Amino acid sequence: MKIVFMGTPDFAIPSLAAIYDRYGVKAAVTVPDKPSGRGQKIVQSPVKKYALEKGISVLQPENLRSPAFLDALRDLNADLFIVVAFRILPPEVFQIPPKGTVNLHASLLPLYRGAAPINWAIINGEKETGVTTFFIEEKVDTGHIIKQLRVLVPGTMNAGELHDVLSQAGAELVLQTIDCIADGTCKPEIQTGEATKAPKIFKEMCRIEWRNNARIVYNFIRGLAPYPGAFTILHGQQFKVLSTRIVARNGEGTPGRVIEVGKNGPVVVQTGDGTVELLQVQPPGKRPMTAAEFVRGYSLKAGDFFE
Repeated sequence: MKIVFMGTPDFAIPSLAAIYDRYGVKAAVTVPDKPSGRGQKIVQSPVKKYALEKGISVLQPENLRSPAFLDALRDLNADLFIVVAFRILPPEVFQIPPKGTVNLHASLLPLYRGAAPINWAIINGEKETGVTTFFIEEKVDTGHIIKQLRVLVPGTMNAGELHDVLSQAGAELVLQTIDCIADGTCKPEIQTGEATKAPKIFKEMCRIEWRNNARIVYNFIRGLAPYPGAFTILHGQQFKVLSTRIVARNGEGTPGRVIEVGKNGPVVVQTGDGTVELLQVQPPGKRPMTAAEFVRGYSLKAGDFFE
């Protein structure tokens, strides 16, 4: 089985490594190198770094419809393309390999179609999610399902932790999928049930709405931790809140009001119904800090308000 792998971030690495170890990889397709950080240093994607370490040839097209790129793909004579966290592919690309193009998605499709399934699953308080492999079709995330693997989501898990779990689970599922394609035992099925969306998350969507109840606020914060991070405003400064716990599920007060501050913590904040304790906060331009460090560094007191 000759395979071309397409992907970009760390999430894709376990799948790429698993394929490389069992089947080998003809080439890796990833995004072009780009400047990053304050110094605008040119950086390579995690997929490119791994590929170069293993001696896998790398393609980095600016335009997925470029004739030169399409010719390069055809010249590889791959049987199958595997896509993990890459770009939306045009038909000119995903129709090339004779055995199809398979995508790994971090949800139990048709649930959480879109760019941020991991974040939205936790924001919505899901107790279970998973990974899905499917054959790519022109309409995003709608293709026939090949395999799925369910994963439990503990109530304390944040998006970063779930990302790592699903990344490993996805690698296992990708291998199972390639195996069944190779031996002809796959039985792809049409997606059934109600579809839900998991749109890309932008910064303006990450502000904490303290008027929501404690459970919703808690899930929102862990669903955005550690990245991009839920934020709130205090004394005109923007702070990310990375970790909390629910103190009381019921009880009304002015949302966002700090109702308890200890010298070494806790920091308890009123929500629309119930209270949450802040456990980890990140000031602008600084490292994450504990509640005790936050209190000492920013003279927080009861009666202050998070906007």
